[in-house]
Amino acid sequence: MTAPSRLVVGISGASGVILGIRLLSVLRRIGVESHLVVSRSAEVTLAHEMDMKVAELRALANVSYAAADIGAAIASGSFRAMGMIVAPCSVRTMSEIATGVTSTLLTRAADVTLKERRPLVLMVRETPLHLGHLRTMTQLAEMGAVIAPPVPAFYSRPQTIDDLVDHAVGRALDLFGLDAGIVRRWGEPAPAEVLET
Repeated sequence: MTAPSRLVVGISGASGVILGIRLLSVLRRIGVESHLVVSRSAEVTLAHEMDMKVAELRALANVSYAAADIGAAIASGSFRAMGMIVAPCSVRTMSEIATGVTSTLLTRAADVTLKERRPLVLMVRETPLHLGHLRTMTQLAEMGAVIAPPVPAFYSRPQTIDDLVDHAVGRALDLFGLDAGIVRRWGEPAPAEVLET
């Protein structure tokens, strides 16, 4: 049985809310249904980092849930999806997922993703990392999560912040077999060059 073309998206309170915004826009463009949950801390971060209201962010998703709605569809293993991306992922969110002691819909949905053996991609936004962070990441990797910090690739010669964001989001989507056409791949022409030929 093939999973429907839909992805759960979590946006936590780490810096880098632009990653989640871009992810939602790209999913809409490539026809993947998005199910969004935004933490309360992410709403604060949004106000600091972007000229966007929470309602505008939620409108980018096909379906949006309140962080306190632990009875939402995405809290159940019977909800079929390709998996989940948390973009960005705070250390607190990462740690909560690792322990399995979930207090919000975001971390509950991530826990469900792991227990159902679906891909869980965590775009962890923290540096430098202390030993506790590294141990938590190891624990999550052992549980099946993919730790995918939004690390820039300079071989693509990024010119703007959008270039850096696109590369990180595109590489995260690669982990689900989704090519959004926004990654300049090593040894290959740029996406725009591919479209022009």
